[in-house]
Amino acid sequence: MIACIPSGRDRMMNFEVKKMDVNKIVSVFTIFFFSSQPSYLLIWSALSLFGMYGIFRKCGLTPWHALIPCLREADLGRAVGMEREGRIAAMLHGILIVMNWISLFITDASNLENTLTFLDLGIILVTIIQFIYLVKINLALIEVFDQKKVWILLWATLDFIPAVLWGWVKKYQPLWTAEEMKHDASSFFSGSKAAVLDQGLTVNLEERTATEFFKKKYLLRDIHMYIQPGHMVLLLGGSGAGKTTYLNAVNGYEQAKAEVVLNGHNMYKEYKDMMYDIGFVPQQDLMRGSDTVYRTLMDAATLRLPSDFTKAEREARVNEVMDIFGLTPVKNNLVVKLSGGQRKRLSIAMEFISNPTLFILDEPDSGLDGVMARELFLQLRQIADQGKIIIVITHTPDRVIDLFDDVIVLAKDANRTGRLAWYGSIEDAREFFGKENMEEIVKSVNREEEGGEGRADEFIMKYAEVQQNV
Repeated sequence: MIACIPSGRDRMMNFEVKKMDVNKIVSVFTIFFFSSQPSYLLIWSALSLFGMYGIFRKCGLTPWHALIPCLREADLGRAVGMEREGRIAAMLHGILIVMNWISLFITDASNLENTLTFLDLGIILVTIIQFIYLVKINLALIEVFDQKKVWILLWATLDFIPAVLWGWVKKYQPLWTAEEMKHDASSFFSGSKAAVLDQGLTVNLEERTATEFFKKKYLLRDIHMYIQPGHMVLLLGGSGAGKTTYLNAVNGYEQAKAEVVLNGHNMYKEYKDMMYDIGFVPQQDLMRGSDTVYRTLMDAATLRLPSDFTKAEREARVNEVMDIFGLTPVKNNLVVKLSGGQRKRLSIAMEFISNPTLFILDEPDSGLDGVMARELFLQLRQIADQGKIIIVITHTPDRVIDLFDDVIVLAKDANRTGRLAWYGSIEDAREFFGKENMEEIVKSVNREEEGGEGRADEFIMKYAEVQQNV
């Protein structure tokens, strides 16, 4: 596709003022269909258009539109979810066509050289801008065909190769068609927000975005929920569904376009005052192996407890937390000498020092056997029973599912954006998905190429409709 960009370099004719009419006709035809490239690239351009014809056919677009400049870029942008970029690329292509026509039909021989120089500069500038937009569209096309981003090197240099392969080799198929995009969950929104109450956690997340290769990429969209105090919540979702991104948005570490309210306080507006009211335990612990358990917790107490706490009060809190997590017998042991289960409990205890209202844990049972994992989750259940809110990611949920109150299920829609496919009780989730086990629920929303059932859009829209009827 990129090889079809109009170029001010190496035009087909030498732009003599008086040409035979037949040569002008041939030249105009070449400019319009093959973007004024030199004759030795005509075969290249023909192969590229042949390939784009096949790609349009696979994507459910009108195939012959691939042969028409401007219409080609506009349609392809729409098919890959970049309609605005497609329209801009189409407009730029039209400008280049007009500029080439002007340069072709100049009749004032005395000003020919200067005029061509001016037009050449203009063509080069517009070509560069269009090239940037076409790179963005091609990156999106790569995602639609579920290929690696390294393909962009061929699209930017030898575009006829990927065009022909993707257009006509059966192996290369798009994940969805342009028609399917009109009916998938990516354009479907619940339109409902969770009520903000004085107690508990309210999350109204409109979107969480990032910029990648000049393109605004949606990581999360349309996630709304209210979690009651004392509830222990399981967070499920396949790889890339946005679980960690969601947790970072909730705890304020990576703010989204959202309203996050904890016990009546806005997390984003009052972040400095509330940051210690949230405990976040990442997958990897950050502890010095040369420190003792007691020293590690005392350092955490110094950092996380209010500055007006006395040394005696900090020591009392450390001793209390060690008792809660069963660390008192190893208080003088070096961190490096602890077992895997003890290290996990210590990393959780560090965050629990400040007695947070909201406790978030990202795979706290990673590396633990079934017995040790259950013991850890029993401790978390006891913390939740004290009126705390616990949100946990775990890849082995079924062995401890009886300890949870609710489950959040995130899934990737057709545009690979993390969306809410379910939030509610465990039993209701089983009925909603028609699955008995949590791992089967995750499999149902995972894409087929990931070993799943590919039903994410179905459940995203189903849950949104349920919310609209509440």
